[in-house]
Amino acid sequence: MHTPTHAGEFEPSASTVEAITRQAIARYEGVRGNLLPVLHAIQHALGCIPASAVPVLAQALQLSRAEVHGVIRFYPHFRQTPAAPVRLEICRAESCQAMGANALADHARQRLACGFNETSPDGKVTLEPVYCLGLCAQSPAIMINGQPHARVTPQKLDRLLGAQGCRP
Repeated sequence: MHTPTHAGEFEPSASTVEAITRQAIARYEGVRGNLLPVLHAIQHALGCIPASAVPVLAQALQLSRAEVHGVIRFYPHFRQTPAAPVRLEICRAESCQAMGANALADHARQRLACGFNETSPDGKVTLEPVYCLGLCAQSPAIMINGQPHARVTPQKLDRLLGAQGCRP
């Protein structure tokens, strides 16, 4: 199945969402505490966890809709709409904060005109917080589409985003 790259491309039918959800449930049937792996499987297949999957999950896993929705909202990794083609994650851990990550985050929010867990108005970049990339000795750190970058300054961030086709 094609994983959508941005919200405008995300329009699976109700039957597609239900089929993917039921496949994920079947894959983890009998596994204790299977809600998280099922949610990961759905998001991997669809790029997000659409609202229409929640009642199917709740009924099949004998949970309330509120419980399922609460888990989706609690974990920042799960999204209800697909991410943009460029995912920018900025480390928010203490080491990175001590080395300038707060100023870097402010710069990113201003440049992209969006906050954390949002997508830029042009639909190109989703900005996400992450809590430790394991590059503490080289803070501040970011990740762009799974590729880590260390010792990032606002100027370096602009260059990295420019290389992704994102212009100011």
